[in-house]
Amino acid sequence: MAKKEYTFEEISREISQKKFAPVYIFMGDEPFFMDKLTELLIDNVVGEAEKDFNQTILYGADADAARVINAARRFPMMSDYQLVVVREAQMIRDIELLAHYVKKPLMQTVLVVNYKYKTLDRRKMLASAAAANGVLFESKKIPDYKMPAFITSLMQQRNISIDPKSVQMLSDFLGNDLVRLDKELDKLALLLPENTPKRITPELIEQNIGISKEFNNFELLKALSVKDTLKANRIIQYFEKNPKNNPIQVTLPILFNYFSNLLICYYSKDRSEQGLMNALGFRSSFQLQDYTAGLRNYPAMKVFNLISDIRTTDARSKGVENTSASDGDILKELIYKILH
Repeated sequence: MAKKEYTFEEISREISQKKFAPVYIFMGDEPFFMDKLTELLIDNVVGEAEKDFNQTILYGADADAARVINAARRFPMMSDYQLVVVREAQMIRDIELLAHYVKKPLMQTVLVVNYKYKTLDRRKMLASAAAANGVLFESKKIPDYKMPAFITSLMQQRNISIDPKSVQMLSDFLGNDLVRLDKELDKLALLLPENTPKRITPELIEQNIGISKEFNNFELLKALSVKDTLKANRIIQYFEKNPKNNPIQVTLPILFNYFSNLLICYYSKDRSEQGLMNALGFRSSFQLQDYTAGLRNYPAMKVFNLISDIRTTDARSKGVENTSASDGDILKELIYKILH
């Protein structure tokens, strides 16, 4: 029987309800979720007055499996639980030996192991024992195309609304850097007035994060989708003058993703609004607007050729067969090909 795969939301909910597992192993290439869950456990397992006696923080560079096991086997003092957190556990060379403890964990101990940027071999005993007797959670990077939905979800958790344009602006500018995104959202939340409905707007983002609400990749795609040549050229001129906030390395993947998705639309058997949303994995019809416009303005063969042009442009921006052209010049050439 397959072991349950826990989600971040499920683990968070159970911790908040004081339903603790004896062992948590967090692993994977996305540190954001691991850090959030670890901090949630630190906030909930042991009260502040008890932490001196019942909370132990170890670091992989200074620990081995025996030290972790010895700490986990201690009983709490005047508390229901003791908490043992192992940070940077990927640096413990003999970490598989923890399986001897995890197979029969002490129920009065909550052991938290952060195994960052790597994953344990699920075929070996440690991962298997953690899945059987506790929580084994793999923290994965969120694909760029899922970031708008993730940002909306984060704001809902904060009881703050955000319009689709603001979501896309943040997604395009910050990518899937969740740590930075969380800090920027916290900053925006603090700026919202009390006692009024809280809402993130493009104006607030422009004033406090430095993303122009008129000249950004979101507006560039909109202009390209309807073949608004004047607006598209104004935006890339702005990009050329402000390369730090608008690097070509951010713009090109967004263009590639758009035209790749447009090609998916062409090959979709069901081109109804719902059919295209299903094909692209969209939740809102708002996300589809640029694609319905693109289908009207770009033939399938043109889209196919543009995907190749974007790949070539990406290579040139990295110095392949390019000795003198600036990023601004390369992008202008690409935008011309797209529009003509």
